[in-house]
Amino acid sequence: MWKYIKQIPQKLHTAITLNAKAFIKDERGLSGVVVAILLILVAVLAIVLIWGFLGGWLSELWDDITGNAGQIA
Repeated sequence: MWKYIKQIPQKLHTAITLNAKAFIKDERGLSGVVVAILLILVAVLAIVLIWGFLGGWLSELWDDITGNAGQIA
């Protein structure tokens, strides 16, 4: 029993070293699906930010236009 317990640190070190080397050598990068989802997310966030900045101004402008529409004739 003690023989197996004494081998645990060595086996852990070997497993961590082999996995770390495999992880470092992995150069696949992000998949196309992940990149597409991130691009869609960035586009939606940009639209929300632009609408947040311009929304108040556009509604005020629209109220001015529709309020003065009765004066046109």
